[in-house]
Amino acid sequence: MRLQLIGEVFAGSLLRRRTEMSLRDKIAENEQLRRRLEQENLYLREQTVLRHHHGKIVGRSDALLKVLADVERVATTDAPVLLTGETGTGKELLAQAIHELSSRSGSPMIVVNCASLPATLIESELFGRVAGAYTGAASAQIGRFELADGSTLFLDEIGEFPLELQAKLLRVLQDGKFERLGSPDSVSVNVRIIAATNRDLHQASRDGKFRTDLFHRLNVFPIRVPPLRERRDDIPSLAWSFVETFGRRMGKTIKSFPRKSMQRLQRHDWPGNVRELSNAIERAMILTDGDTLNLVMDDWGAERPARRLSLKESEKQQILDVLQETGWRIRGKGGAAELFDVKPTTLEARMARLGIRRPGNRSDDS
Repeated sequence: MRLQLIGEVFAGSLLRRRTEMSLRDKIAENEQLRRRLEQENLYLREQTVLRHHHGKIVGRSDALLKVLADVERVATTDAPVLLTGETGTGKELLAQAIHELSSRSGSPMIVVNCASLPATLIESELFGRVAGAYTGAASAQIGRFELADGSTLFLDEIGEFPLELQAKLLRVLQDGKFERLGSPDSVSVNVRIIAATNRDLHQASRDGKFRTDLFHRLNVFPIRVPPLRERRDDIPSLAWSFVETFGRRMGKTIKSFPRKSMQRLQRHDWPGNVRELSNAIERAMILTDGDTLNLVMDDWGAERPARRLSLKESEKQQILDVLQETGWRIRGKGGAAELFDVKPTTLEARMARLGIRRPGNRSDDS
C-alpha cells in the first residue's frame, strides 16, 4: 500500500513536471509570436507614415523608409534642410521630393552646384548683377535667388561654397535680403533652402573652413542619406529599375537576371553608391544581346580587400543568400527554414528583426 502511494505521488510529480514544461514551451512560443506580431505592426505603422508614392525613389528598406518619412515631415514646412551623405546616394532626388511635396511645388526647383561654379562667378550667379558691375558685365543678370523667389533653391555641394561669400548667404537665409553685384539696393525674396553635401560641415566649421553660424542655420533639419551598402535590400529593385530605364533607351527587353549576379550585386560595397550601380547596369545592358542580362563584374576591384561585415550584417547576408537559393521559399520541403534547421516562425521573426523583406514582384531567377 505504501509503495503504491509512493508510486502515485511520483507519477503525479512527473505529470506536473511535464505539464509545466509543456506550459513553458507554449509561453515561449506565444512570446515569440507576440514579438513577431510587434515587428510586423511596427513595420505597418512605418509604412503608413508615408502618405505619398515616391515614384522616382526606388526601394523599401528600413533605412530608406526612415529617410522618406523625414522628407514628408519637413516638406510641408519652410525650414531649411541639410542633406548629408556620400557621393551618388541620390540627395538631389530627395531634394526634389521635398520640393514636390511642399506648397511651392507649383514653381520649378532651382538647382545650383556650388562645386561647378568658379568662385569669381558664383556671387553674380546666385545674387545677380547690374550692367557694368565688373569688366565684361555688359548686361544685367538675374541671380538664382531671384529666380527661386516663391520656390525652392537647392544648393548642391554646399561645402564648396566660398568662405568669403558665406556671410552674404547667411543674411539671405536670416532676412531674405541681398544686394545684386554692383548695386547698393536690397532685394527681398521668399526662398526655401535645401542644401546638400558629402563633407562633414560640423568638422569644417571647427577647422574654420565653414562659418559656424551658417552651418547651424542650414542644419535646422538634417537628413542623412544612407549609402547603398546600408540598404542592400533595395539593390534588386534598383537594379531592375535601371534595367527598365536603359532598356527603353536602348530598345532592349531583359526578362531575367542571373541569380548569382544579383547575389554578387548585393555583396558589393558600392563606394560610388546608386550612381555606381546605375553605371554597372548600363554597361551590362550595352554588352547584352539576348533577354538575360550579361553582368560583367570580373574587374570589380579584385585587389581591394572586402570590408569586414558586422555580426548583424553577416547574419543578414547569410539569410539573404539562402533565401535567394530557395527562391524566397521559407516553409516546406527545401525551404529556407529547413536549410537553417529552425522553425519557419523563428526564421520569420529573425527576418523581421533584420528588416529582410522579399523584393517586389520581379523574379531574379535565370
